Amino acid sequence: MLGAIIFSLAGAAAIGPLADRGEFNLDTPISIIFSITMGLAFLFMGLLPGPKTQALELLWGSILTVTTADLWLLAVVTIIVTGLVVMFFKEIQAVIFHREMARAVGIPADAIFYSILFLTGATVTASLRSIGGLLIFNLILNPAAAAYQLTYSLKYMFFLAALFGVLSCWAGLGVSYILDVPSGAAIVLTSAVIFVLATIFSPKRKVKQWQENE
Repeated sequence: MLGAIIFSLAGAAAIGPLADRGEFNLDTPISIIFSITMGLAFLFMGLLPGPKTQALELLWGSILTVTTADLWLLAVVTIIVTGLVVMFFKEIQAVIFHREMARAVGIPADAIFYSILFLTGATVTASLRSIGGLLIFNLILNPAAAAYQLTYSLKYMFFLAALFGVLSCWAGLGVSYILDVPSGAAIVLTSAVIFVLATIFSPKRKVKQWQENE
């Protein structure tokens, strides 16, 4: 787990410079880092002698086998992330909207930006046991994308994303129990269904269709 924390934070630290110096959209360096870390994961697994059960658990995850220490780690990361978002919401909103403009008005935009990346890395690490490295990227993305479809307010978007994430976990566990399928995969697929439903009923999509008809 210590190695996972170090690699997650190192990956988060690499994303910012790649996006800035390469003038990429932020999604591009995230995808690059994700593919590199997955390649390294499978490489190291191939070099491991003997059974690879514990390594596979970090890739696929199993929410039903988390330990008390894992729950404490999740709780600590949740409190830290939530507290910092509440305390610096206006600054985060300004940096997300336009980093250069935020820097111009005196906001430490780079510090806020890299803090967001580091907190994302910490969230990924804390979720490895329960969701797994291969699926956590989707569980971070899908609830946020679903929330984006339903509101223009960043505050409500954060709230809806968290709500959809919790709903995905509980509903996914129910599906996992009923169909006897892996819990991590069921949770991620449930979050994908929520995203599809949010897109179908999105007021933004209706507004866009109305503008196109005009």
